[in-house]
Amino acid sequence: MTQEFDIVIFGGLGDLSLRKLLPALYRSELAGHLHPEARIFLLARTINDQQKLLAKINKWLTNQLKENECPEEKWQSFANRIQFCSLDITKIDERWQGLSECLAQHPERDRVFYLSLPPSLYGTTCENLNNHNMISAQSRVVLEKPLGYDQESANDINSQVGRFFPEDAIFRIDHYLGKETVQNLMALRFANAMFEPLWNGRHIDHVQISISEEVGLEGRTAFYDQAGAMRDMVQNHILQLLCLVAMEPPNQLQANSIRTEKLKVLQALRPINGFEVQSHTVRGQYVEGLMRGKSVPGYLDELGSDSNTETFVAIKAHIDNWRWAGVPFYLRTGKRLKERCAEIVINFKPVAHNVFDGSAGHLSSNQLVIRLQPDEGMQMKVMAKELNKFEMRLQEVPLNLSFADTFENIRSDAYQRLLLNVIENDLSLFAHRDEADLAWAWVDPIMNAWNKCGSPVLPYEAGSWGPDASAALLHSDKRSWHNGGKLQKAKAKRK
Repeated sequence: MTQEFDIVIFGGLGDLSLRKLLPALYRSELAGHLHPEARIFLLARTINDQQKLLAKINKWLTNQLKENECPEEKWQSFANRIQFCSLDITKIDERWQGLSECLAQHPERDRVFYLSLPPSLYGTTCENLNNHNMISAQSRVVLEKPLGYDQESANDINSQVGRFFPEDAIFRIDHYLGKETVQNLMALRFANAMFEPLWNGRHIDHVQISISEEVGLEGRTAFYDQAGAMRDMVQNHILQLLCLVAMEPPNQLQANSIRTEKLKVLQALRPINGFEVQSHTVRGQYVEGLMRGKSVPGYLDELGSDSNTETFVAIKAHIDNWRWAGVPFYLRTGKRLKERCAEIVINFKPVAHNVFDGSAGHLSSNQLVIRLQPDEGMQMKVMAKELNKFEMRLQEVPLNLSFADTFENIRSDAYQRLLLNVIENDLSLFAHRDEADLAWAWVDPIMNAWNKCGSPVLPYEAGSWGPDASAALLHSDKRSWHNGGKLQKAKAKRK
């Protein structure tokens, strides 16, 4: 159970709050993680009938959660925590003072301010909180991405927020870091002697990190056309995953130690400048195609205007340090791709000497697949003898490392974990300002080079795996993408 706290959600009736934050808090209620006296303040510009709003939230929770996750007695307990507050961020009026007075009823409590708002309002919101004496020594603020448009604008937003909150009270949320499989990556690397000695360029041939989406714009037209895949996914999600895969072992699993090692990775990322973008990056934009047998429009059709914004990015990156010298990291993300999938694939080098003759069959290199979504799990692909043949015949078989079959009733909720970490004042799963700054410092030159060199935005059909040039990026190195699909299951035992 957490300590007493008040959480104030700006944009409390918005899409993020209804789809992610409130279900996460409700699951915490079910698990008994919330202090009995904790309060949840939902702020919106207009608050009408509160009973109707509670009914709306109840309906959303019923739709978002599983059938057995909404017992009536727990809903009533959760509903009693909720307090609605009408507030217009852009106006200074008595409603700010009303919120301040509500929080002042319990000045000793930890306060969490969750800004589910456009980043352009972060500075104004924090200033108003400060001017109305709502920021205490036990206060912290949660910032949603995207944090800025480039390095300069991100620094400006961070500086505005930093005027009122110290760095150790600022939680920049990245929901990928809350996924159970990402956390299991830490356990895999640092709790198993068999992996850490192999986790380097002497044994690993290359690494792939892919986040593919089936959806298109989904009502995010204005935002996405200004952001694109690079700002929306690569600068934060993918580079954070890269850091966790590539970082040195921290001396302990605490925020400062983990941050130190992640910063080293970002500092060691080889810059991609000028005409190098032509050979090391691919960007694309989806056109009309078939998704699961149904025709879907292209990006420009959804947007309703011309645009060179990329909906797909593939990058060949290098980390210039002793551990990863010579090992390419292939990064990829895109919308309207064939499958929804997020995974990290560790491809090991082939055995130094093949003792088997040609009749044994092809000798594949070992591969570790870490699936983040949708079917979370891990799997090592190894070579084994086909046991139903007298002669030596080799076959690639899966060694199942998934915890989904080991732990019953797993309900992985990244936002639940992250919100509880905020409440417990644990920064280990959140990005520091320095991390965001270094990520922008690597991403900005690539986007600038695209513009200066006239790098084309290549069309790809919706329902495909992206532009052909993406596959060619690996084929030129005699490699290929691991394109989603179900994790292979080992065959059941014969009785």
